[in-house]
Amino acid sequence: MAATIDNSNAVQATKKKHLGIPEAVFVEDVDSFMKQPGNETADSALRRLDEQYQKYKYMELNLSQKKLRLKNQIPQITQTLEILRHMQKKKETTEPMETHFLLADNVYCKASVPPTDKVCLWLGANVMLEYDIDEAQALLEKNLSTASRNLETLEEDLDYLRDQGTTTEVNMARVYNWDVKRRSKENLLKSASKS
Repeated sequence: MAATIDNSNAVQATKKKHLGIPEAVFVEDVDSFMKQPGNETADSALRRLDEQYQKYKYMELNLSQKKLRLKNQIPQITQTLEILRHMQKKKETTEPMETHFLLADNVYCKASVPPTDKVCLWLGANVMLEYDIDEAQALLEKNLSTASRNLETLEEDLDYLRDQGTTTEVNMARVYNWDVKRRSKENLLKSASKS
């Protein structure tokens, strides 16, 4: 009994993990699949499977774009954290910190930054807020862990999505092959009845 409960909990956890991505059920018995409502002809079944496959491809494209954004965001957060740690070390000294900052792509400007305990962070949507260095560091560390966790989840979802796409492709091939066999049987029967 306990094994059954643990097993059902694992199945529910998997379904919750990939919430929003419909599961593609493998078609083992094509004959019974073709008798289901909506599968009157092989063309209609193939059309439905192709539509499902296209949805998986669209979801994969969106998740891949999110993954790319996160992969770009994580190094930026890490670099900002390194700068904050360096500023925290320099905060105790009285001499200004010499640095170069990015003006535009590949255009840097030399700057002298006096010791400070405040920094401004871009939050997005043209919003910048001033933080204490410690608050900014805590916020960025939280953002980094969230982004890393989201990236892991996205990669798992992409793997799951690819599996569903592969299952759908296999189902399409099985239905197509079933239809080819059915038509060849019909053609043999027609030619046998004519002769």
